[in-house]
Amino acid sequence: MKLIVQIPCYNEEKTLPQTVRDIPREIEGIDTVEILVIDDGSSDLTIKVAQELGVDHIVRNKGNKGLAFSFITGIEASLRLGADIIVNTDGDNQYKGSYIPKLITPILSGEADIVVGDRKTDAIEHFSFIKKQFQKLGSRVVRMLSNTDVPDAVSGFRAFSRDAAMQLNIVSEYSYTVETIIQAGKKQLCVKSLQIGTNPKTRESRLMKSVPRFVLNQLNTMVRMYTMFKPLRVFFFIGCLCIILGLIPSVRYLYFFLEGDSAGHIQSLIFAAIMFIVGFQVIILGLLGDVISFNRKLIEETLLRVRRIELDFLNENDEK
Repeated sequence: MKLIVQIPCYNEEKTLPQTVRDIPREIEGIDTVEILVIDDGSSDLTIKVAQELGVDHIVRNKGNKGLAFSFITGIEASLRLGADIIVNTDGDNQYKGSYIPKLITPILSGEADIVVGDRKTDAIEHFSFIKKQFQKLGSRVVRMLSNTDVPDAVSGFRAFSRDAAMQLNIVSEYSYTVETIIQAGKKQLCVKSLQIGTNPKTRESRLMKSVPRFVLNQLNTMVRMYTMFKPLRVFFFIGCLCIILGLIPSVRYLYFFLEGDSAGHIQSLIFAAIMFIVGFQVIILGLLGDVISFNRKLIEETLLRVRRIELDFLNENDEK
C-alpha cells in the first residue's frame, strides 16, 4: 500500500521545510510514504529546497498555471507513480502533517473514497469574522449542491483513494476544492470529514486576495459544476421563472381588456409574449443540456477505463 503526499507549491522556499518535516514517513497500514512537490513556476528557490529536503518526486509546471492545474497535475503524477492513496496538503504549512494517519484511516478501512479535513474555522484566530461567515455559507451551499456533509468545503487538506482520484476531472482554473466535492457527490462517491488541527499563519492567502473576488470565483464554480451535472433542473427553473414573469403582465392586460381599456396596455402583452418565448426556449436548452450531460457521462466512463488501462500498463512495466 503506497501513500503519496502531494504539495502544490508556488514560492514556498521558506515554509516548505517545515511542511515536509511534519509529514510522517511511517504510518500503520501503509508500506511506503512518498512526497511529491508540484512546483507551479516558482521564481524563488522552492525547487532547490525540495531537492535538499530529499522529497521523492518533483513535477514542475512551465510557468504559473494556478492551484487547480497544479492539483490535477499532482493527482495524475501520483497515479502514474502507483499511489493507492493520495493526500493533498498546502506548501504554506497551514495543515498539521501529524493528522495524515487519521485522515487516511476511513479510506484504509473502506469506509470512504474521499476524506476532507475540517479546520473548525470558528476556532482559527487569524480568520476575520466576515471570512468565517462566508466560509460557513459557502460550505452550506456546497453541501446542498453535492448532497454531502462537508463542513469545510474549501479545505485543501484531503485524502483520495486511487479509484476516486481516477474519477476526478477538474475543469476550473481557479481552485479544485469546491469542484471536487460537487463532482464526488454527483458521482456517488463516499465523502467524509475529519476535524484537524492547523498551524499558525505563515503568509497571506493567495486565493483570497479579496473577499468579494473569492466569493464570486467560488460561486462561478458552484453554478458551473451544478449546471454541468443537472442542466435540465437549472434551465427548467430559469425557464419557469421567465414564464411566471410573463404571466404577470398577461393578467394585467387581461384585466384591462375585460374592463374595456386595453388600448393603452399593449406593451404588457408584448412583454408577456417575449417572456413566454424566452422561457420556452430556455426549457428547450435544458432538454438539450440534459442530452449533452448523458453524453458527458459516457465520455467520462470511457476516460476512466482508458486511465485504468494506461495505469495498469505502466505498473506492469515498472514491475518488470
